[in-house]
Amino acid sequence: MPQFPEQASTEWILSTFVYTVGAIAVLLVVVGLVFIDVGLVRRRNVLDTALQKIGAAMVGGLGTLLVGYPIWQWQFNQAFGVPDPFLQAMRDWWLGGAFTTTASRHIDPSALPEADVLQIFLVFFVTFTMATVALIHTGVVERIKAVPLYVMSFVVGAVLSPLVGYLCWGSLSPLTLRGTHDFDGVFPLYITAGTFVLVLAWRVGPRLGAFGAAHRTGARPAAQNLSFVGIGMLLILLALPFITLGSGYIVPDVGFFGISFTESGMGLVIVNLVAAILGGAVVGLFLAHRRHEPTWAFLGPISGVVITGTLLDIGTAWQCLLIGALGPVVGLGTAALLRRLRIDDPKVVPLALGPGVVGAVLTGFLEWGTRTGGYIGLEGPYAVGVAQITPWWQLAGVAATMLVAGVPALLMCLLFERFGGLRADAAAEVAGLDRTRWGVENSSDDLDAPALPAEGASPVEQEESATVTSA
Repeated sequence: MPQFPEQASTEWILSTFVYTVGAIAVLLVVVGLVFIDVGLVRRRNVLDTALQKIGAAMVGGLGTLLVGYPIWQWQFNQAFGVPDPFLQAMRDWWLGGAFTTTASRHIDPSALPEADVLQIFLVFFVTFTMATVALIHTGVVERIKAVPLYVMSFVVGAVLSPLVGYLCWGSLSPLTLRGTHDFDGVFPLYITAGTFVLVLAWRVGPRLGAFGAAHRTGARPAAQNLSFVGIGMLLILLALPFITLGSGYIVPDVGFFGISFTESGMGLVIVNLVAAILGGAVVGLFLAHRRHEPTWAFLGPISGVVITGTLLDIGTAWQCLLIGALGPVVGLGTAALLRRLRIDDPKVVPLALGPGVVGAVLTGFLEWGTRTGGYIGLEGPYAVGVAQITPWWQLAGVAATMLVAGVPALLMCLLFERFGGLRADAAAEVAGLDRTRWGVENSSDDLDAPALPAEGASPVEQEESATVTSA
């Protein structure tokens, strides 16, 4: 069988390693979201929350692994003139496809150069979907049923997130070739997840006792350990530099480009990322002290990253610092609007959808006229820099993403409402989902807590109390 040693060149091996680290780093985002949600839910829902989130992430990742990735690869087949571009992408890149199941040294570079890199990009997309689905679950914790969540997660992974990626994320995507610009996955991750949650949280309804309306049982949202939110935030920040470097092209002997083939640099995007984090962190810290709401101190840096996600590859550090500082402010305003609408989601829509949309449009104004789109070596309508960034095409990307995510979300919600429902029973919510779904308590012990003797009791009375308790 022929072997092609050029597929194993040092340059491609190094690129493969960078993308592998980026792909695996996305899993840290899922871990961080687990910590954030575990810290913010009622104690009696901790186990179910962690289990549902991890399960939904796995199911969504499976959808991308099976058939989702070829949807994104479709754009490259179109640009390179492959006959039947969509069907060929499916034949090549589904789980049993020729490019998915063949070692790179046996793939002719004329058919698929950089085979290892593109195979690792498949893994990157799988973990990217896992983070998207985990974020969607965050918006409906403590009340959604498992089956609707898992079915929706599969659809998001197999179709919706890859379709948004095909439209908006990639140098040869249809909207990118007209002027829509993304870098850090704002459209397929943040705006997709935020739109889906907006619809899903509306249809599922608020948690018992939310918005100050006391439930007859006294049940209400209650954070069991707010410090976990800080741990989750740090884990996400730890992952972001590696994910950011994975959101672009590494061209040997030429340099680093954004995913839209915009001129950039590894050092530039990391400096911009840190500036965005610090801008969001300082303003979030101010809001936390001003409003006595500690979660803003923990979530402020994340909102700073989201709002600058389309700017990191082409902006400056000053721009990213100042725009990042707007992240918590936009998040606070979005959260206030949701409360007025009585939609119970204090995290995903305020941190992902609001800042994601505002940041995408601001990038259109700040980088108006900057060249984007195309692919190195191609000419004509696919040449590098064929399009120019404009606010109008940024808005077009936002609208397309919200339609692709929002319409199917509503249809699936209505379907599940008709057959079986979306939401857990009120009695189960009150008692706690750990016990009603799994028959256990997350913090249970094999012994009851011993009764403490009365203050001032004699040694004999203390011994009798211990004996009775052990009996």
